[in-house]
Amino acid sequence: MTRRLLRLEIPVFPERMMFRVHDPAINPDAPGAPAPPVDALISASRDQLIVACAQEHLGVQLTIEEWDDAPPPFSDGYEDEAKCVLYLRGLLTVDTGAAACAVGALRLSGGVGDYGVRVYTRNRTAALQRYGELFQLNADPLDDEFQQARKQLEGLEQYLLQLWRES
Repeated sequence: MTRRLLRLEIPVFPERMMFRVHDPAINPDAPGAPAPPVDALISASRDQLIVACAQEHLGVQLTIEEWDDAPPPFSDGYEDEAKCVLYLRGLLTVDTGAAACAVGALRLSGGVGDYGVRVYTRNRTAALQRYGELFQLNADPLDDEFQQARKQLEGLEQYLLQLWRES
């Protein structure tokens, strides 16, 4: 029976409409790093994953789960799914760009090795639609009404990252 070992829910503030998941020991901008995803949810290399978001500079909800084995796939209202394998040295970083790291070095129970990764997204399409509608208003971005509508987009977009040590 598969068990969840860790669950962490955090807000992430994507820069350039993406965030990176990788081992803290690597340089995310080193040669061989994956290119930003184009028309895809993720882009991955051997040791790092880039997740594309519909928004930037607005908080998206990220849930990270570590499992002792591959969890059963599910939909539960998630719109899109992507898979990859990452090599991690027992730690995980969620990097939002030049500004900061959402997670500096999360210790993984699985230790060093290859990890299967599934990324799910929910409300990405709705966030894109509402974000577009917001800018079609031609309102002053400093106006209170515009700022209230913008605040309602905070946390609407959700991501679930499941990982497990591959045998």
